[in-house]
Amino acid sequence: MRKGILLLAITMLIFSCKTKKKEAQDLAENQKPKTMETPFVWEAANLYFLLTDRFNNGDKTNDISYGRTKETGVLRGFEGGDLKGITQKIEAGYFTDLGVNAIWMSPIVEQIHGATNEGTGNTYGYHGYWTKDWTTIDANLGNKADLKNLVDAAHKKGIRVLLDAVINHTGPVTEQDPVWPSDWVRTGPQCDYKNYDNTVTCTLVENLPDIKTESNEAVALPPELVKKWKAEGRYEQEVAELDAFFKATGYPRAPRFYIMKWLSDYITDFGIDGYRVDTVKHTEAYVWQEFKSICDNAFAEFKQNNPDKVLDDTDFYMVGEVYNYGISAGTAFDFGDKKINYFDKAFNSLINFEFKWNAAQQTYEEQFKTYDSILNNDLKNYGILNYLTSHDDGQPFDANREKAFETATRLLLSPGTAQIYYGDESARDLTVEGTVGDATLRSNMNWEELSQKQDLLIHWQKLGQFRRNHPAVGAGQHKMISETPYLFSRSYSKGEYKDDVVIGLDLPKGKQTITVSSVFENGTTVKDFYSGQTLEVKNGTVTIATDANIILIEKQKF
Repeated sequence: MRKGILLLAITMLIFSCKTKKKEAQDLAENQKPKTMETPFVWEAANLYFLLTDRFNNGDKTNDISYGRTKETGVLRGFEGGDLKGITQKIEAGYFTDLGVNAIWMSPIVEQIHGATNEGTGNTYGYHGYWTKDWTTIDANLGNKADLKNLVDAAHKKGIRVLLDAVINHTGPVTEQDPVWPSDWVRTGPQCDYKNYDNTVTCTLVENLPDIKTESNEAVALPPELVKKWKAEGRYEQEVAELDAFFKATGYPRAPRFYIMKWLSDYITDFGIDGYRVDTVKHTEAYVWQEFKSICDNAFAEFKQNNPDKVLDDTDFYMVGEVYNYGISAGTAFDFGDKKINYFDKAFNSLINFEFKWNAAQQTYEEQFKTYDSILNNDLKNYGILNYLTSHDDGQPFDANREKAFETATRLLLSPGTAQIYYGDESARDLTVEGTVGDATLRSNMNWEELSQKQDLLIHWQKLGQFRRNHPAVGAGQHKMISETPYLFSRSYSKGEYKDDVVIGLDLPKGKQTITVSSVFENGTTVKDFYSGQTLEVKNGTVTIATDANIILIEKQKF
């Protein structure tokens, strides 16, 4: 009996000790500062822009489709890149290593089947901006199953997906691609861009039929689409979906609303996260307000129907291409005779065509300070998309790839969303012999050169990952700490989340002491993300010895 009582007492004592130890552990855990999950912020995103046909060939069986076999000008035909190729790189971690958290692909909808000569040799719609059918994916690029796999793979990695929306025009007319009816499109006059009307109610160039986006008149489906859908065995399904859309929304069966319905299907069917919108200033401003409303509703429907695929509560994102818009214009784009605010109830962000000029003419501090001021005042609650290289800008910041390291530093550390153009990180050649016009900007991704570009790639990766991990870099408030050495801080807060970093550029190499007292308290353990060194703040400073001329200081996470 005594033995049993003794055993029971020992058991209770052990249990009591374990309980007290667990309580002590819980108390200590609760007293630790909690690390909140880094929120995704579009205004601070690393957005990788790629031409779907030029990035990576994942399926060589679809390289030739629709009889596209004519000889073309240099880099003016399809080269083999496709959705499967992009998915392969997502799954391999290429984008994750680069710090990319959003991908924008050139349009993937079915393009005209024929070629057209614009004076540069035969050209096919490899770039995606010559639509034949908005309801399906171009066979050269893949199919709907491929798109589903791509979006799912991206979302598993925490990467958002943007498609490219074209509502302004169809593709050119060829022998294989008849012009759409006159109640759908106009074939003249050609735009002269002298005022608002001569930029909107006209064709961009010769033989690029302009959708009558101003019309509210009901129109029937183009006979070409009816014939095509019947041959493909999906006419009844497409018509039923259109009937349901127009009944539910009450919109007239006008040309723009057909296209908006077709584009919104990529949201409800695949869960894409946003649209980059083409040729915005060539279409009436209210069209984009309508499109934003339709996209928002489609995104809400997708989230309701697919709760297990919802990444977070971030809204649908729309960024517009208002050609020649610059951040210094604030919210108004000036046509000469009229100013238009494209942000109003439409775009979250506009592409900033001014960024490359600022980068060439201003110091880091001049550009950072100016952008910080505008984004926190005139453009507060909106965003800009900065770029230094793109697919249709014949005057890039670094055409000869002589400033590839500066390109990364300038782009990824500037306030605003950063658009990395495919191959920026590997100094892809932008001066391809034999090309005419923008074709030289659209060469194939130079995967075979990556092994010789490791120093450059690592620079992009370090900056990209730091920016992805710290929304303060792109969306935070900028403050210069010292001019020599050049040090600045960025600070971002939203709700209970707070993020602070200190960055130094063009620093002398070797051992040096850096002032960080305006951001980090004495005793704080910090890390230089660029070199990987862990440091302690003492007397408001950190001492670091590095061979790099850049430091990226963050609070150490345990």
